[in-house]
Amino acid sequence: MDRLSNDEFFAKLVELFDHRKVKGHGSIYLTQKRLSYDQPLPEATSDTIFPDLHPPRPMPVLIRATNSKAKDRRKEKIKLSTVVEAEALPAFFGRYADVCKAGMTKLKPRDRSKRKGKAKKKKTAGGS
Repeated sequence: MDRLSNDEFFAKLVELFDHRKVKGHGSIYLTQKRLSYDQPLPEATSDTIFPDLHPPRPMPVLIRATNSKAKDRRKEKIKLSTVVEAEALPAFFGRYADVCKAGMTKLKPRDRSKRKGKAKKKKTAGGS
């Protein structure tokens, strides 16, 4: 799987959210992790318990997005990934948050009436 540029990633992510809206259901998984494969980590010393918290230079971040299709529908699975350099993170996450908020506009609020009804029944049953 090739990594996309940041702009291509955002364009495809918008398409992924729109595809979910058209179908009316489905999940989108967004993950992020530090990309440290190309940097040696510093050695642990007595004053640093976790040497990977203080790398010699800032590490990029790997951002992934996927729809969660089952194995039998694997050909429909969409995987996106991009690498964001440390200097570009604030601007990237600002735009990332905007795209995610726009993609979540069709979410339905949780139905809490069942839980409230059960709580009332417990309260009245315990008080009698």
